[in-house]
Amino acid sequence: MISTLEKEITFRFLRARKKDGFLNIISIFSFIGIGLGVAVLIIVMSVMNGFRTELINKIVGFNPHMTVDPYQNKIETNKINQNLKNISKDLILSNSGEAIIIKKNTSKGILLRGYKDTDYSKLKIFQNKPFQGNNEILSKNYISIGKELSFTLDLDIGDSITLMSSVGVESIIGSLPKQKTFLVSSIFESGMAEFDNNIAFINLETLEEFFDLNQDERNLEIYLNNPQNIDHQKTIAQSNFPNDFVYTWSDMNSSLFSALKVERNVMFIILSLIIIVAAFNIISGLTILVKNKTREIAILKSIGVLNKSIIKIFFLIGVIIGSTATIFGIVLGVTFSMYVENLRLFLSSAFNISLFPEEIYFLSSMPSEINLFSIFIISMCSIFITIIVSIFPALKAAKLDPIKALKYE
Repeated sequence: MISTLEKEITFRFLRARKKDGFLNIISIFSFIGIGLGVAVLIIVMSVMNGFRTELINKIVGFNPHMTVDPYQNKIETNKINQNLKNISKDLILSNSGEAIIIKKNTSKGILLRGYKDTDYSKLKIFQNKPFQGNNEILSKNYISIGKELSFTLDLDIGDSITLMSSVGVESIIGSLPKQKTFLVSSIFESGMAEFDNNIAFINLETLEEFFDLNQDERNLEIYLNNPQNIDHQKTIAQSNFPNDFVYTWSDMNSSLFSALKVERNVMFIILSLIIIVAAFNIISGLTILVKNKTREIAILKSIGVLNKSIIKIFFLIGVIIGSTATIFGIVLGVTFSMYVENLRLFLSSAFNISLFPEEIYFLSSMPSEINLFSIFIISMCSIFITIIVSIFPALKAAKLDPIKALKYE
């Protein structure tokens, strides 16, 4: 416990005096350094959390949440158990294949995904997203392409394109790749340029005919009510299809999210160095304070104040500076995190530069997600560092010999 005397002496030592000018400068720099370090950490972590969430939403919006790939036997949807039905919103049969799209003198490799007419409009990619054409029907000989692909090949709705399959057809000159002409029925925009430029949709039966696939090879796409809690739900799906290969959106993008996690952890460590450097200024400040308060410490000891009380006083000074700086940093960091997009627009306009360009990051605005647990961890780390660096000057003050101190004062 801290006594009333210890509190009074602590706050008296904290008060600024003219002769302590240099000490005050060090204290101010320590305060600002810790505060800015905490604020920058919160802002960076919030932006990275927001970016990860937006990326997940886009990936989940474009890809099936889980996919069942049959090994040998055809997937029978009528044998799906109730547990899987309870967690699923839609169960859709699909198939896919790689083809080359040809328009005049331009060609490009794409991934074709095939769906039935009734299932095509259920895809989340077409819900609340920019869309040109008819997203209700995926008729035979029609194709739905992404916005980026339409730019690349200069295509519009109603234009014809030729697809070339890897499957060969026999002719008088040997085996030739199968070709088929399609009309562009619609143009979608997922928000991720890579997807929009490399994936197209056609009718399921047309795709199977084009690639010589049979119905036994159809995949089952599972769209979940809650795609975030993916690991537990994958276990449920795997129990329903023990002899088939089940994979999720997380499995397909595991390398990407692992890289994001490593980047976030490295950024946390690097920015924590700002707080550590600023906290070490507290050592300098408290050491100078001990030297400036030598006479006062000697008097306190001579009237019977114990060493542990001296330790508490100087330890408390360091903790107060660190704690108030941390609180200041939290307020500053949360405020900037809430208005980070406004800040981006202001800086882009003021300096005429493009910050966070959409064509690189696939996002139209800078995302920010304030995570209370992250703020708690950052603040606890900041206060812990402050506590550690306050111990040495406090012990030094306690070891001061009052007789020598008063003799040379």
